[in-house]
Amino acid sequence: MRCVTLAMACLLTLGASLPREARGQDSGRIQLDTFSLANGLEVILAPDHSTQVVAVNVWYNVGSRNEQPGRTGFAHLFEHMMFQGSANVPKGGHMSMVEQAGGRMNGSTQDDRTNYWEVLPSNRYNMGLWLEADRMRSLAITQANFENQRETVKEERRLRIDNQPYTGAFLKGVTAPFDAKSCFAYGHELIGSMTDLNAAKTEDVKAFFDLYYTPNNATLTVVGDFDPAEARRLIEQYFSVIPRGKDAPAVACDARFNAGEQRETVTDDKATLPALLRIFLVPEYRNKDHAALELLATILGGGESSRMNRAIAREAKAALATQVGLDVTGPHRGPSTFAALAVANQGVSTDSLDGLISKEIAKVVADGVTDAELTKAKNQRRSSAIFGRQQALNTAESIQSANMFLGSANAVNTDIERYMKVTKEDIKRVAQQYLRRDNSVVILIKPREGPRP
Repeated sequence: MRCVTLAMACLLTLGASLPREARGQDSGRIQLDTFSLANGLEVILAPDHSTQVVAVNVWYNVGSRNEQPGRTGFAHLFEHMMFQGSANVPKGGHMSMVEQAGGRMNGSTQDDRTNYWEVLPSNRYNMGLWLEADRMRSLAITQANFENQRETVKEERRLRIDNQPYTGAFLKGVTAPFDAKSCFAYGHELIGSMTDLNAAKTEDVKAFFDLYYTPNNATLTVVGDFDPAEARRLIEQYFSVIPRGKDAPAVACDARFNAGEQRETVTDDKATLPALLRIFLVPEYRNKDHAALELLATILGGGESSRMNRAIAREAKAALATQVGLDVTGPHRGPSTFAALAVANQGVSTDSLDGLISKEIAKVVADGVTDAELTKAKNQRRSSAIFGRQQALNTAESIQSANMFLGSANAVNTDIERYMKVTKEDIKRVAQQYLRRDNSVVILIKPREGPRP
């Protein structure tokens, strides 16, 4: 499974996040057919006959933000559990059936959602629908499966977090702007606590599944080479018999902007060079300032020619690498994060890095950005959207993202306009409003001195 995105790669890749426009028809727009079943399952169909594949994509409205104190790690655990078999599919059968049909499949967990998908030849997409329905209706949540997958998650943590440089500090850093009492939703790590998982019982896990993995808490999107009437018939046949679940409780998050700068020094046994992570609190994805913040992240730290990479890595030679990202653990329907990361070159202190990062931010606050920088960032955003239209899976993810984070699947056709309308004045304004010291958390990461354990 493609599990939770971890380590520095999380910042380096999730800053770009999911493409939010997708493959269209002759008009350049994606033609959508939406309906809901009586049990509450939301369905979005987007036929496209340009390639002979179909993406079957299910988003559950559950992520780490839905977890409770003492019961963390469940959302990520189910990313594994969902492949352990169901009433009509043996353990491991989901993967083998898709692969034998010439397809591929996977799943992933973010703060706000969990997704599962199959990409299949168009004459076999019915199997993807059937597989998703079977595990939604009858996932095999047994003591043996739970214990096995709990050990898998623990091993993943050891491999991807505990034994990787910078990763633990990074994961802690992206939760630091959120007080765990007033915003537990985003104030704990996406992968969850191993202590919580060790204490969990099978009945706890089953209760989590019964509450969140229900048709009324899911959206099914089908994109590609299929007949809409046939797809409706198959979806009705496979999914309509699944009973509606209880309505999931609302998620609360009271996060304080401009609460004062927080600084913390972390010793990393695996790191060989110092690093610095500065994180700012920013609004949710659908906020009017989000597009300007995303373009600003690109200008400051999105690639080799970005401001911070040029000034700090190339010219000052103070950093091995720099990067800036927005929504680094996925888009939020609540307050989110804007993060700047730099790994120091030999002999450079974290205080020096902090000063250089602050200097580049101060330049934008004082002077804004150039026409050329803004045009380039917009072109990158536009090209990402266009290239995202070339694959059915990207299209499905884009539709799901628009539906969840913008409130309408049809927003997939208009979201790019937010970015194209951003002005230099908007960039300067959001930098002044959000990239403030008193709205930030600084994590100073230092290697352990002396012999390593």
